[in-house]
Amino acid sequence: MTPGNADLWFLPLGGTGEIGMNLNLYGHAGRWLMVDCGVTFNSPLTPQRSAAHTSTELAEVVTADPAFICDQVDNLCGIVITHAHEDHIGALPHLWPRFKCPVYTTPFTAEILRRKLNGTGLLEKMPIIEVQSGDTINIGPFNLIWLAITHSIPEPHALIIKTAAGSVFHTADWKMDASPILGRAFKPAVFKRLAQQNITAMVCDSTNALRSGFSVSEADCAAALLHVISSAKARVVVTGFSSNVGRLISLARIAVKTGRYLALLGRSLDNMVGAARATGHWPEDLIVIDAQHVGYLPKHEVLVVATGSQGEPRAALSRLADDRHPLLLLEQEDLVIFSSIIIPGNEMLIARLVEKFKARHITTMQSHDTDLPIHVSGHPNGAELDLLYRWVQPKIAVPTHGEAAHLAENANIARAAGVPIQLCGQNGDLFELAPNPRLWPGYAKVGRLAVNR
Repeated sequence: MTPGNADLWFLPLGGTGEIGMNLNLYGHAGRWLMVDCGVTFNSPLTPQRSAAHTSTELAEVVTADPAFICDQVDNLCGIVITHAHEDHIGALPHLWPRFKCPVYTTPFTAEILRRKLNGTGLLEKMPIIEVQSGDTINIGPFNLIWLAITHSIPEPHALIIKTAAGSVFHTADWKMDASPILGRAFKPAVFKRLAQQNITAMVCDSTNALRSGFSVSEADCAAALLHVISSAKARVVVTGFSSNVGRLISLARIAVKTGRYLALLGRSLDNMVGAARATGHWPEDLIVIDAQHVGYLPKHEVLVVATGSQGEPRAALSRLADDRHPLLLLEQEDLVIFSSIIIPGNEMLIARLVEKFKARHITTMQSHDTDLPIHVSGHPNGAELDLLYRWVQPKIAVPTHGEAAHLAENANIARAAGVPIQLCGQNGDLFELAPNPRLWPGYAKVGRLAVNR
């Protein structure tokens, strides 16, 4: 159950064979390192293995079952969180009492984590060690280098994990964005240099592997939103993912350019902007007004960002659709923009929400309604995967963060890019990266746990 000195293992308990709920283990010299500890939402407790398999037992918040590592928790030397998205950090407040080991992450993610821990009794108990981009740290027998990457949240990082048995480039979530709103542009030279480091395996995000070409920049999304909002005559409500602070900054700038006032409806939005301010990511000159005032403004001066892009019944957008939000009532000719994707499984919830707005003659705009990029993904398309494999030149490709079709296409891209070995598996499979690359299916028992919020 534990790796030897010559072994380098990768064992996902969540996030491989599915999108979300990431919980990854690396094993070497009798010790384990956990990378990310996330949740998924409105999901079955029994994962669907085929189209014929259905489950009606849904839970609002779900985590990977950590029983495998809990059975040998003394060998867990640390937890690393690559960024603050819920599918990478959301389970930590619930599962950490089972682990009780240090947590390593960057300042923004640490700020989000501390806010999550408020009121749980864990804030003073959990050792949170802040690291900076480019830092090198030792966690047990693992040596980690933090590499800045571009993604849809502040301070996303990839990791180089070095051991005496070999090294891994763990991409986490990423894309090649030459014009991000937050952080530095993607720097190819940094990743081209990895070819000189004899990388054993690249464990890589597969979310958009089925999409050809390159992903669209966040700056292009900002330009598209400016075009749409500039043309609007009445109130504008934009809904999206609260964690995309870059998108929120773009909307704040658009408010200034279009003579509107920006207000936020939803606690998660307030929390993200608060964390961005606390860590220096929110420009001081961009004003967000008190949401209590937005209902008194002229229609053409209102720009609101609201939670609930996936049709969540208790979120701000659903309350606006039902005409029962205490701070704002929408009227005919107002515009609701979905600056988001439809996460699989939420199609019906979102369709119902759109129908409610249409019944009240409130215009809605989703990505499929326009050729303008009113939403862009934070994940790499096929051409980006191809380039990164060619630059890094790993011996082994391990596709993760995707369903079976995404993983298979990621492996195909790696093969075409000259990576000699591709190991495709799912949660619970043991990926032996060194000394003899191979896959051990079903090595660890995996499952799902419901979380009470």
